[in-house]
Amino acid sequence: MRICIFTSVHSWNDTRIYGRMARSVARLGCEVSIVVPGEESAVPACRNGVFFYRATLPKSRWNRIFKTASAVAHLASTIPADIYHFHDPELLPWSLKLRKKTGRPVVYDVHEDVRLQVPDKEWLPRWSRHWIARIVGWIEDYCAKRVDGIVAATPAIARRFADHPRCVVVQNFPWRDELAAWPGENSRREPGLFVYVGGISKIRGIREMITALEITGPEARLALAGQWESQALRAECSRLPGWSQVEELGFLDREAVRQLLHRAQAGLVLFHPLGNHVESQPNKLFEYMSAGLPVIASDFPLWRSIVEPAHCGLLVHPLEPASIAAAMRWILSHPEEARAMGRQGRQAVEEQYHWEKEFPKLLDLYSALVNQSRKYAQAA
Repeated sequence: MRICIFTSVHSWNDTRIYGRMARSVARLGCEVSIVVPGEESAVPACRNGVFFYRATLPKSRWNRIFKTASAVAHLASTIPADIYHFHDPELLPWSLKLRKKTGRPVVYDVHEDVRLQVPDKEWLPRWSRHWIARIVGWIEDYCAKRVDGIVAATPAIARRFADHPRCVVVQNFPWRDELAAWPGENSRREPGLFVYVGGISKIRGIREMITALEITGPEARLALAGQWESQALRAECSRLPGWSQVEELGFLDREAVRQLLHRAQAGLVLFHPLGNHVESQPNKLFEYMSAGLPVIASDFPLWRSIVEPAHCGLLVHPLEPASIAAAMRWILSHPEEARAMGRQGRQAVEEQYHWEKEFPKLLDLYSALVNQSRKYAQAA
């Protein structure tokens, strides 16, 4: 089986696309290719049995939507494959052209509900967001009915495509043991160290995190591992009183992330209560749990249904730094109970929230589409 994955947005080493999906299929002996925009020096030719093809990086968001998307889909169409699997809504129209050109099935991987995501895009004029969300949603609905398979990252997203005959939920859970502690590592946790891993932005709570540090006191520190939304936001945050308690680490590879998580006392995931966030299942929540780290998380109903049954963390109001600070103080003053939360989160990942449980659903979809395509070819 030959799989060609293409994206106009994500990096070559994206955790879901390369780290989980592509590597899992390649391990089975399948031929896997990824088409991705990037600098020539930054994109490898081959890694862990996965072959990479590079498109030019976009010069702007609009350039990416209207030019890079077309270039990525065209390049993908030149790579022989049994299935073409794409990951961005802007690729939908181009994927239908690819399907017609190659005669092969195409699969749409839906990471977010785009209708809920667009209204939160600050780079769009406020007056335009409602109309753009409606237009993009209509295009997505039209094209999604014509793709051969849909992979939804969450059950909430899957409900939107419930009428599609081949829609499967493949949740973005970590590998069961990728972030687990090595012998003795859990004893190295640094008192007062909290951690946030991922994109650093306003709507993911960076200002509230830093303000909470100052309220909590000098014993609390925050390690940030990720890229800033903008340098303007970083400059703004650097003027907050709690900034002196922040340790910036930049983008880290997976092993460095694992080591960082085993230094910390708790992991923060404090998304703002926006439409696209409330029903999301952030990767970092499960990665913290996988590393045996207690979580301090936004008190959304869906997140509560994960954290409370597992007894793996504390839920707070993400817009109230005082609420976040109270949770930080609790972690600092109850180290034994916090460690127990971490162990219970780790157990929940071992039993339920792991990639090994999700991957067979993707493989079944691939197999069904390949078999269906072969039957059509034989009938013709």
